[in-house]
This record gives sequence, C-alpha cells and structure tokens, in this order.
Amino acid sequence: MFEKLFAGGDTNSLTMDAPHPASLLDSGVQGVISRPIDRVEGPLKVSGTATYAAEYRLDDMVHGVLVGAKIGHGTVESIDCDAVKLMPGVIDVVIDFDTFIRNSQQGGETNAPTQGVKEVDYFGQIVAIVLADSFENARAAAQALPIHYTKKDGHYAFEEHRDEAEPCQDSQVQGYYKQGDVDKALAEAPVTLDVTYVTPSQNSAAMEPHASIAVWNDDALTLYGSYQMPTSDAEQLAKSLGVPKDKVRIISRYIGGGFGSKLGIAPESVAAAIASRRLGRPVKAVMARQQVFDATVRRSNTEQRVRFAAGTDGRLTAVAHNSLTSNLPEETYFEPVGICTHFLYSGENRSITHDQVTLNILLSGSMRAPGEAVGMVGLECAMDELAETLGMDPIELRKVNDPDRDPEQDVPFSSRQLSRSLEEGAKMFGWDQRNRTPGSRREGEWLIGIGVSSAARSNMLQQSSAKVEIHPDGSATVSSAMTDIGTGSYTIMAQIASEILGIPVERITMSLGDTNDPPAAGSGGSWGAASAGSAVYLACERLREKLAAAMDVDVDVLTLKDGMAIGDNRQKAISDLVGEGMQALGEIKPGKNEKLHRQASYGAHFAEVGVNAVTGEVRVRRMLGVFAAGRILNAKTARSQCLGGMTFGIGCALTEDLIHDQRTGKLVNRDLAEYHVPVNADVPQLDVHFLDERDIHANPIHAKGIGELGICGAAPAIVNAVYNACGVRVREMPITCDKLLAGLPPV
Repeated sequence: MFEKLFAGGDTNSLTMDAPHPASLLDSGVQGVISRPIDRVEGPLKVSGTATYAAEYRLDDMVHGVLVGAKIGHGTVESIDCDAVKLMPGVIDVVIDFDTFIRNSQQGGETNAPTQGVKEVDYFGQIVAIVLADSFENARAAAQALPIHYTKKDGHYAFEEHRDEAEPCQDSQVQGYYKQGDVDKALAEAPVTLDVTYVTPSQNSAAMEPHASIAVWNDDALTLYGSYQMPTSDAEQLAKSLGVPKDKVRIISRYIGGGFGSKLGIAPESVAAAIASRRLGRPVKAVMARQQVFDATVRRSNTEQRVRFAAGTDGRLTAVAHNSLTSNLPEETYFEPVGICTHFLYSGENRSITHDQVTLNILLSGSMRAPGEAVGMVGLECAMDELAETLGMDPIELRKVNDPDRDPEQDVPFSSRQLSRSLEEGAKMFGWDQRNRTPGSRREGEWLIGIGVSSAARSNMLQQSSAKVEIHPDGSATVSSAMTDIGTGSYTIMAQIASEILGIPVERITMSLGDTNDPPAAGSGGSWGAASAGSAVYLACERLREKLAAAMDVDVDVLTLKDGMAIGDNRQKAISDLVGEGMQALGEIKPGKNEKLHRQASYGAHFAEVGVNAVTGEVRVRRMLGVFAAGRILNAKTARSQCLGGMTFGIGCALTEDLIHDQRTGKLVNRDLAEYHVPVNADVPQLDVHFLDERDIHANPIHAKGIGELGICGAAPAIVNAVYNACGVRVREMPITCDKLLAGLPPV
C-alpha cells in the first residue's frame, strides 16, 4: 500500500537511520507549536455534530444485534434460527462458523485470523448476529434465539492452573532475558528483597462502545467503525472476509476512546460486513456495554515476583522480574510485564521472564500502556520496599540506580531525564515533609502518607504517511489515515502544518481516519503523534521547497507567516505562489536509530493519600506528574493525556478488578455500575509539569510518546503512599478496605 502511494516526485520520505538535529519547528515563526490551543474539532464534539461510528445514516439500513455463547467451553451443535424469524421485524439470522472471529492481539499490534466459533473458547464469544428493522426488534430476537451446546471442561481459575504455565513465545516481544547470574548475586548480596505483587484483569472501558456500519458497493466494502488503526484494520478485515485488501475501506473519523481495545477489528465489524453482503443492505452493529466487556479484550491479570540484590549503598547488583499472565488457548500475545524493567535501573545480573497460563476466559490483549502500566506496580513497589529495607530515601535509591547507558544493550539513551524528574517533582510536591515513619501523620481519623514512583514508557516510531495540499486561496488540507481517539491528533497535526507553512491553524482543514487517505500507523503504542506528525512535517518540508522555488529564493532564507512568504526583501501571498494548488506527500519510517539508542519517555509520580483509620477507606488527596517526553506539541492536549493516565493509575491502585466466575468463566461485573473506574469524587486535583526536552534521535519533530506515559508509575505511587500513611503493605491490587482493616493502628 505504501509503495503504490509513494511513487512520484512530490514525496518526501525519511528513514530514521541517523539523528535529525535541525527541526523546522524550531525555526518556524508562526508561533503555534507547543501552545495550548483548543482542539480544532472541539466545537463539533460539544455541539453533537461530530459523527461517530454508530451515527452515520444510510438508506435502507438494517439493525444487527450480536449473540454471545452461554457456555465457557464447548461446541455449538445447532442454532434454531427459524424460532425467531417470525418475531416482529426480524429479517434474518446470520451464522458463519468459517468467518466469525475472535480478535487476536499479538505483540501490541493486532492480527485477525479466520477463526470459526463453533468451538466456543469463552463465555460470551460471538456466534451469531440477528438482523431486524429496528434495534429493539433485533435485541428481542437475539435474546430469544435458541442455541444448543455440548459443554466441555474448561480452565477458568488462574490459581488452579498456575503451575501449568508455559513460556511465552511471541516474535515481536521478548519473553525471556537473562544476563549474568542472578542467583549468585542474590546469595552474595548484603541486602536482598523477594516479593510478589498481583494485579487483576482490567477492562479499557472506553466511553464509546464498539460499533460498525457495513455497506457493500458491488464487491467493495465500506465500514464506518470505531477503530484506532484503520490502515491495518482494513487489511485484517479483508483477510477475515477473504477479499483483496484494496476492496475494504474503513472510515473512523471520531473515536470515543479506545485505550487498546480498538486496535484490531472486533466481532461486530466482521458480523456486520458478512450480514451486509448477504442482505445487500447496510447493516449497523453496535455492541451493548455488557458485550464490550464480554467479547472484546481485557488486560491480563498478572502475578509478579520481583527480586533485588543490592549493596548497603543501594546499588543494585541483581534485578529479577518474573511474571505469570493468562490468555486463551493458542494465543501468543502476552502482557509484557517486564518491558520497562529491561532499561529502567542498573544491575549487571538480570532475569526478566514471562510465563502464561491458558484459561477459557475473555481474550487478553493490549490495554493502555501494555506491560508498563501493571509491570511498574511490581517493580516500583518493590523499589519502595527495598528503600525501607536499606533505610534509604526512595528517591535517592532510584537516582543511585539511574544508569548512564542501557544496562542490557549497552547503547546510549536517546534522552533521559529520570533523575531530574524525581528531583524537580520532589521540590514541587514537598517531598521533604514526608513522614519517615509509616503511620505517624494523623489528621483526626485520617492517616496521611506520600508515595513516589518513577515513570517510563518505551518510545516507538511506526511507518506513516500524510498528504498536505495548499489551495489557490492559501488555505491548506492535511489528510492521513491517522486517527484521533481523543488524544488531540487533529489539533497537533494542524499545528505542525501551520508552524512550517505559515498558514493560520483556522485555515487548515484536517481529514483523518479514512483509509482512502495516505496510510498511517494510527493511534496505539503512543506512536501516533510522532509518526503521523513526522509525516505531516515531511510533506510540509517539501512544500516549503516548492514555495521557495516559486518565489525564486533559497529555501534557507524563506520565512512563512500568516499566509505570506518573505525572502530576499520580497513578500508575496502564499496564494499567489501556488497557482492552481500545490501538494506533497510525506512518509516516515523507523530505521537504525531504534537499535543505536534506547528510546523512552520518563518522569516521576508523586501521590498523597488519606487512609481512614476506622473504615480503611483510601482517598487520593493530590497527585503530581513530572514528565519528559521530547517536544510537547500542544501543552493542553498533552496535559489532558497525562491527567487521563494518572486517573487510570487511581483505578489500577484502588478500584478496578475484572471478576470471572471460576466455575464457567462468565464475566460477573460487566458494566460500569460494577466495574469501578474512578469517577469525579475519586479524582483530586492533579498537577502535571513538563520538562523541556528535544529528542533528535526519535524523529524530525523531536517529540516522544506521551499518551501512555501518564499511567506508567501512577498506581505504584499511590500504593506506596498508602503504606506510608498506615504502615500496611498491600501487594494484591486493588487496595480495598478489607485488605487494610486488620493491620490499621488503633484509633
């Protein structure tokens, strides 16, 4: 797809094989880059005129409701479609055991192999779609549809099968790493720690449910869907349907959150597409909230054993992070719990392993900051415990073990401000006021404590492209299959184009989320802004060259501002230079820099909590996040992303727990009434501070991922604060009252 698009002289392509020290974003004079400007699509969203996947209106549209299996493991023997076809408004019941799929996530990206569901692997797995003239009629028939099963014994309880875990095998993510001799270092060290932390399954719980509208035009499919990565999603959908990839178009203009759950196609897209092809009419399939919980993806539960060996000065000589996760049979994706442990702290002897337990419960896949979000709970809480064992300040322990080079690959860091984040955060938060003795600060019934954690998230660059057009009136259009899942993509890409071309943001039209536009990696892995944004940068760089040639000046002396081109003491309107219009394509590709430098974003979280000495209730009183993530492209949208991530951390530490019935695998708390995400009353004043930084090794815009950095380390800062408040160390998340009450000091 990329190769066909980028044949021509208007293309500016860059492979990141070397540093890119000079950036046009530093020399632009439009003055919009990094500013906290409002979202350009904001008025559409607040006025209800931004069209989401389920809101497209097509003539002669049919409503579809998905039907999930009512057993945890077994075989669908028959589905009595005729029993519901005479119900009011019912048009058809579509069953396709060869094509209905379970979406399969591997290595942070998503594949969708053809996977029949006659063999049921988990409770709620989609087996049919009922079609009717209204949603209500389709829902009634779906609830009444008779399905006959043969049940089989399944694996539903993690604890019962943990000893059957097998090494994780994934071509994209390293499951096993060993360096030196950990056991020897532990035996010889004067100070050691050996603790186990447990995190439960979690759900992304995005505000917008998964939804698709499918319509065929002859042999070509258009799918209006809520998907984070349309380019690859279209390829997955084509594979599932058995059609050429150029016959599938996905339109995903606005997405009400994804957090990983919409990286790959979900069952509703395949079901809608099959049904539409069969009926010759558009089909809408929207998952109910319970089905989103039942049949999309969860974050795996984890069991993490962390072992440290250290000298009396706190310097680590051994780091071992060994984890157990779970997933469905035959799935190779695993939660990469130790992904951050590879590079966050020093220690010459290292062991990072991942083993997986096969269970017949909902598919495990990527959820916001897969790996780090829960992996840092084990790592950073263990660091807090080690600091206490040593009688050492937790911040000082982290600074002592802040390595100069990657401790495993022995390559330099592209940029790293971990220690500075900890130092500045400590001053801003008042770390020096922290009570050194847990449980020693009391305000009435409330025990008060402060905790800290490092923040880190690997930085990735993905192949992406964008087209930028300058129109005869001097306005511009930026188009790419990139998406905006609420992160601010529309705005920051407009800011990049505006800064380089000197065209005001309000004169730039953004076209995102359509696979008819230049392909892009989409939103996932915190690579969106850097990848698609770099593609926009490169297209604009080529347009600058064209404008300079049209004005007959050297590009190095060309200044573009407020729609005017200035150079050699001459000034012309950009509209006078473009004739009938001017366009360019930009493409960015990852290169050797990925291997030559360890790339990551860093920061520090600080949290203050109150623990009620009578009830065990925990309240987060305040939090601070200090982050270094390269150039901040928009201070407002970046801050918003960090606030969201920190709120995720509150949920991880205190409330979120996806519970499966261990007899059947059925998800018990499958809505937002019983799966407890933090609400307004749970979230205090959150402060975010960005350190000034540029990463010349990452990309030409010098920015790094930030969408997931805010969650990495947020939960352990709260967990550590709870211990500092009351002296009770909880190692099984979430921290609920029952886990604290027995250990609380007398009132």
